[in-house]
Amino acid sequence: MATKRLARQLGLIRRKSIAPANGNLGRSKSIEFPAVLLNTSTGQIESEFQAYVQPQEHPILSEFCMELTGIKQAQVDEGVPLKICLSQFCKWIHKIQQQKNIIFATGVSEPSTSEVKSCAFVTWSDWDLGVCLEYECKRKQLLKPVFLNSWIDLRATYKLFYRRKPKGLSGALQEVGIEFSGREHSGLDDSRNTALLAWKMIRDGCVMKITRSLNKVVPKGIHAVPKLSHQQKNNPSLFMKKSLHHLIAPQ
Repeated sequence: MATKRLARQLGLIRRKSIAPANGNLGRSKSIEFPAVLLNTSTGQIESEFQAYVQPQEHPILSEFCMELTGIKQAQVDEGVPLKICLSQFCKWIHKIQQQKNIIFATGVSEPSTSEVKSCAFVTWSDWDLGVCLEYECKRKQLLKPVFLNSWIDLRATYKLFYRRKPKGLSGALQEVGIEFSGREHSGLDDSRNTALLAWKMIRDGCVMKITRSLNKVVPKGIHAVPKLSHQQKNNPSLFMKKSLHHLIAPQ
């Protein structure tokens, strides 16, 4: 509920009533834009990205927003517009692609050569990429990078794989024996913990697949393997060939 309340304050969820003409319904539209790169072979976070998006319309953060996220007013004052933030993020992505020879899985086709490694975005729910960023880019008439159109909803994958409904990211971690590290609702900490949970699920035998795509062809649901076969347990490389080599966990 805290996330929805913050979203309403940021103007990302429309109320049923008509918004006032003076536009005071939306509060500060600040965004912390973090992501981490997880190597699914080692479980190591190999690279991180973080930026603060400077509020353009309502520059003063609410007390609720600062208390929930830990973001300080000075941090967003020194931030950058969303357009520049996306440009910086793209540079980080392109650098990773060149260094590690990866391509992004779309759920439509997979790489056919062993030289190219497959990578995908993994988020906790569809909110970050399917609602928040999608809405903001359309509202501000910005071109959203195409590689952000497909992702893995880890919450939905978790629910199917473990056959239980998670009580938030922190609750999901607790259920698999992992303590949340850092501050909840802090973007970078949420990203790190999302990657941590994804790595735990992969070790438990979950094969990560794209669950949502905004591209023309939409994949048919989620694929999760309940457990590793005897052959996979004795040959981890065989298991990894059937899954993604890297995951990028944004907030």
